[in-house]
Parts: sequence; C-alpha cells; structure tokens
Amino acid sequence: MEKDSTPIEWITTGEAADLTGYNQEYIRQMIRAGRIEAEKKGRDWWVDRDSIESHAERMNRLGASRHDPWRVGARESA
Repeated sequence: MEKDSTPIEWITTGEAADLTGYNQEYIRQMIRAGRIEAEKKGRDWWVDRDSIESHAERMNRLGASRHDPWRVGARESA
C-alpha cells in the first residue's frame, strides 16, 4: 500500500541486510510475521525500504528494552 502517493522503493533481502545489519534469514522471519512490508516475486522477497528502515529505527530507539516483554506496547499485535 502506498503512503502519501510516494512510490514504494523495493529492495532485496540482501540489500535490506546490508542497510540494517540484520541477517537475511531474520528479515525473512520478520516478513512472515508481518512486521515489515514485503512482496514475494518469483522465489525472492522484495522489501519496502521505508518499512525496514522504520523497523530498524524503532528497534534502535527502544535499545535493550525491546527485549522486555513487560514494556508498554510489547504485547500488542503488529
């Protein structure tokens, strides 16, 4: 889905891994869990660049508390 009528910039899981420092398998896990926007084209996943960047930024902002299951909002579904 497009936001603000700006075209989506699609990147591969490899490019997303280079961009964020995450492992490609972890990125695929986040896709399957619905945490980031992506589309499967053929055998490859294509990730919405804004989606992966905002997820990485949110995790960096949370710091160590991202692992705390009792933090506010931790139990809300994505």
